[in-house]
Amino acid sequence: MSTLLQQIAFIKEIDKLKYIQRKTRLFNSDRHENDAEHSWHLAMMTLVLAEHSNVGIDVLKVLKMVLIHDIVEIDSGDIFIFDTTKNHDNTEEELKAAKRIFGMLPEVQATELIALWIEFEEGKTNEAKFAKAMDRFEPILQNASNKGGTWREYQVPKEKVLDKTKPVASGSKAIWEYSLNEINTLFKTL
Repeated sequence: MSTLLQQIAFIKEIDKLKYIQRKTRLFNSDRHENDAEHSWHLAMMTLVLAEHSNVGIDVLKVLKMVLIHDIVEIDSGDIFIFDTTKNHDNTEEELKAAKRIFGMLPEVQATELIALWIEFEEGKTNEAKFAKAMDRFEPILQNASNKGGTWREYQVPKEKVLDKTKPVASGSKAIWEYSLNEINTLFKTL
């Protein structure tokens, strides 16, 4: 198969991301966000908020991470990070999905995207820390705009919200301070 045909097959496959519904809702809305909308929003957040990273980052690398990090959910589905009964530890299943989906691409591209996906999951590099910060910050904004949104709906305790959102601090102390204020303000009303 030619490089172009492999790339087009991949592009067609990832269109499925638009159908993966998340638990979180759009800002000030009852409509659930899908994974493609989520990834786009994180990319825009990265462009706008990169200056608030704790350290210098390669913005293009972060953009790649936030755009690809949830593609694996085409196979594995979305697991609500604030679920109080289910653990968000399906990394082995997601890695299998990453290898299948990114493996549709020519080898050089597949290798790069799988490596970026793993780097994001591990969360150790400056870029991965900032990408994860964006991934955890967006639901804070969404739930704040929806008067508690899914946190209220699923009775997620403040301690769990703080635990699951603390990676924001590893990417940006300034955004974490803002996040803490939003969380504290919101939980005074719940």
